[in-house]
Amino acid sequence: MTNNKAPVAIAAVDVPPRTKPSNYPEPFASRMTRREKRMLGDFLGLKNLGVNLTTIAPGGESALMHTHSQQDELIHVLEGEAVLATPSGETRLSPGMCAGFPARGGAHHILNRGDRDLVILEIGDRPEGDEGRYPQDDIQAAMGADGKWRFTRKDGTLC
Repeated sequence: MTNNKAPVAIAAVDVPPRTKPSNYPEPFASRMTRREKRMLGDFLGLKNLGVNLTTIAPGGESALMHTHSQQDELIHVLEGEAVLATPSGETRLSPGMCAGFPARGGAHHILNRGDRDLVILEIGDRPEGDEGRYPQDDIQAAMGADGKWRFTRKDGTLC
């Protein structure tokens, strides 16, 4: 959602959640049904910085395990207990903790293995030409000139 007359300030929980749980094609999109994103950056009219208030229900995940070719990311845990999963293992994150993922860095995603909602702030820049790689799944992504992700299988065929 883009708001051309962005407010200067708003309570983050007052930003409407994204209506579509995921941009991933199936069968990957259905894995994101336990996730709710409030796209704060878009709502506030930010073009170069993506900021999401993301709530992940028990058993949910933030995204497929992924890396970015150009984008830096930061996750800040606000409520609940997170599990940062990488190919080399898992790290528990509690409220107040954060984790950063430089472009071309290690693959990662956040899991909620707890019994209550996990609330995180996701922050990333929006560089042109960014690509997403998903080492555990047969999918890859490229950012289009229109700012939307295009998904293909790893062999280049459309998903």
